[in-house]
Amino acid sequence: MQQWIIFKRLLKESFRDLLPIVLVILFFQLVVLQSVPEGWEQTVIGLGIVGIGLAIFLYGLEVGIFPVGESLAREFSTHKSKILLIFFGFLLGYGTTIAEPALNVIAEKAAAISSGRIDAFWLRQVVAASVGFAIALGVFRIITGHPIHYYIIAGYVAVVSMTWFTPVEIVGLSYDLGGITTSTVTVPLVAALGIGLASNIKGRNPVIDGFGLIAFASLSPMIFVQVYGIYVYNFVDASTVAAAVANATEASAVINITFESVIRGIIGVFGDVAPILAVILFFHYVILKKAVKNLGSVIMGFGFVILGMYAFIIGLEMGLFSLGESMAFQLTKMGVVYVIYSFAFAIGFATTMAEPSLTAIAKKAKEISDGKIDDFTLRLFVAVGVAMGIALGSYRIVEGDSIHYYIIVGYSIVVLLTFIAPKYIIPIAFDSGGVTTSTVTVPLVAALGLGLASNIPGRDPLIDGFGLIAFASLFPMITVMVYGIYTEKFGVKGDHELEAQLEEEMFTSSMDIDTMNIVNVDGSEEKTTVDITFSAVYAIVPSEKVDDAMLAAKTAGAEGVTIMKAKGAGLRDMENMYRMIGDNADNILMFVLPENLVHRVVHELNVKLHLSTTGSGLVYSIPIQYMKGISISQEHIDEILELREKKKNKK
Repeated sequence: MQQWIIFKRLLKESFRDLLPIVLVILFFQLVVLQSVPEGWEQTVIGLGIVGIGLAIFLYGLEVGIFPVGESLAREFSTHKSKILLIFFGFLLGYGTTIAEPALNVIAEKAAAISSGRIDAFWLRQVVAASVGFAIALGVFRIITGHPIHYYIIAGYVAVVSMTWFTPVEIVGLSYDLGGITTSTVTVPLVAALGIGLASNIKGRNPVIDGFGLIAFASLSPMIFVQVYGIYVYNFVDASTVAAAVANATEASAVINITFESVIRGIIGVFGDVAPILAVILFFHYVILKKAVKNLGSVIMGFGFVILGMYAFIIGLEMGLFSLGESMAFQLTKMGVVYVIYSFAFAIGFATTMAEPSLTAIAKKAKEISDGKIDDFTLRLFVAVGVAMGIALGSYRIVEGDSIHYYIIVGYSIVVLLTFIAPKYIIPIAFDSGGVTTSTVTVPLVAALGLGLASNIPGRDPLIDGFGLIAFASLFPMITVMVYGIYTEKFGVKGDHELEAQLEEEMFTSSMDIDTMNIVNVDGSEEKTTVDITFSAVYAIVPSEKVDDAMLAAKTAGAEGVTIMKAKGAGLRDMENMYRMIGDNADNILMFVLPENLVHRVVHELNVKLHLSTTGSGLVYSIPIQYMKGISISQEHIDEILELREKKKNKK
């Protein structure tokens, strides 16, 4: 039952996250373009599948991927060999990247761009090896406790410096490959590894040290691919190939779902996830020589991830891909550049808010930051960053500017902000640049970039069409660090900090700490202190008497109750101490009451349930020394103070 409640909550959140995309598409399609797209029925069905698939995917993350990733991190954090831990990081990065579907597509495009100089297979190997190296380096950083600033700054300096020596056909491609390598499966598992390590290694902070692995996985492919591009363009002769880049503005074919296509699709997604599962099982059983805890739940979780990813991808193809491609074509034909920039901003914001990887990371950031980082606000700042990046990237394509200058200025701002932003937000900001370019964002953004470059005179889709994903990865780093600066400036505190501050403010002003309790008056969120004694009144009654007991307590003034199931047995005549107790269950009713209601409620329960005569059950009260968070009406407070005043006057 509890699992079903969790899934329903995730389902509700999934459709809520898709709403911005739907609104953007409807506005631009009906208001700007003033046309109803063909096959809108398929689009509606596709969006429904996307919502369900996203919920299933997120549920699988909670059940399978996050727990096993954190479990491995805990095991490795106490393992004697740190070399094995670093090697595990390499294999995890390599295994999750080599089968990435988006990487396969971009690699084939790269082969066409280079006229055969770049081989798609070897490009995938270079990118996968670079991600493996990045995760290994990130694990090394967590083990040693080095600040992330130095690694990131050195990496960006290397990236920017190399762009001046890299062939123009490779620059945009290398930046885009840095974004697509952090996939929907990679992000949660890598994040779980980093957070798990930082939580279990003495002296490490999960907020400051746990994040950053995804940033490394986004940065290193840019360097490796540029090195590879310099090599092939200087030392490899172009092959005679008849390759052409597919027209990105061509409408996608209608998706026909059959039993065979579903089976093939699920098998294909399983092939993407299988390397990750293989790495996990290998290290658990061969290296650590320990069984995976709750293996059934882990396998079930991976199963949900596979089904969710497949449904998610199919839904996108049915609901958004073809529509996004045709809209990019129509918008460029309108010739109004501000409409293009507006659409780029809106679609960037909408797709990012619907990104499942970002949702998972934001929730994890809120959890380990003790609520100091709000998950929705973090997603909002990331989405604004992506929207700004894609809009600016679209402007670059329209104007025909070189990508070098934009990237240099952008990374210079990032480096500057690392010296200003609070330490805890920096790794999260760097990771945010990677999680934004995943299942939803990459296809739509790629279609927009290639569509613009294909339809604007003087632009080359092979050179100018790539790069939007790089902009979508760069600007969230800036906006998230701005968010961190904002939280520090305005003194945003975590849950424990707020609780400590509240206690200090309230208790230091009290002369009698033992009787001072923190309450909400009339259900308001504002907390205050009251010098009132509380007690817990317990009533143990048969199930058929629960309604009578609650009615009696309500009549006496009780405003709330907690009900618990209970079983009991007399021990005097019990020969076998391990005999099963009967199925007839009692219920425990707990009423937390202010001092003026305790006697009244106990008396009413005793009389109405006949506890002192023929009735069954019992009632008793326990004083409560400290009370925090309960709601009490102003009426009860006034009544208590009035009774105290009367007692005082009698004396």
